[in-house]
Amino acid sequence: MSTARPLNDDEVFNEMKKMVAFIKQEALEKAREIKVKADEEFNIEKAKIVRQESLNIEAIFERKIKQAEVQKRIAQSNHINKTRLKILQERQQVLDDLFEETNRRIYEISQDKDLYTTLIEGLILQGAYSLMEKDVTIRCREQDIDCVNSALDSVSDKYEENLKYRPNFNISENYLPSSCAGGVVMSGFNGKITVDNTLDARLEIAKEDMLPQIRVALFGHSPNRAFFD
Repeated sequence: MSTARPLNDDEVFNEMKKMVAFIKQEALEKAREIKVKADEEFNIEKAKIVRQESLNIEAIFERKIKQAEVQKRIAQSNHINKTRLKILQERQQVLDDLFEETNRRIYEISQDKDLYTTLIEGLILQGAYSLMEKDVTIRCREQDIDCVNSALDSVSDKYEENLKYRPNFNISENYLPSSCAGGVVMSGFNGKITVDNTLDARLEIAKEDMLPQIRVALFGHSPNRAFFD
């Protein structure tokens, strides 16, 4: 039976080298494991961060696109409104010019005596039918007295033919101002009811009543209108 002998210095040194090599190898493998795990965790975390930042960038980009679209719509709306307002202003100017020209021309009507006499006759007859009164007072311009007098017989005849009685017309000395375009103002029931049939008043009525037709005649129907009377 053999007995173990003690190791000499060289053998002890070799055993120590083996142990050191083993420990070193274990450390290297452990270090590799740690590095692999660290790299894996780093890549996972980096991917998460990149993904989150990508989502943030996309959200910011989408928000900026929406803001740009909103600003674009606002700018378009403002431009459309300004254009529409300018069109309305231009149209109103055309109407103002038209009415101004009409106002100027009604002052020329009384210069045609035959035309004006016929017109005065119609205005007096219409006023008489509105009043339906036996005693009617007529106001006119002082320069129109002869014209009014020449129309009264014809008016009385037509009125009597339709209503079976002849009205009494009285021309007031409270004349209409010469600055008006002409026509008559008639009153009945002791001045309690008045019919303004001056050319100025009739023009204002025509402006109000015919404005829609005038707009259509000048500018056509609105493209936004779906129904017509």
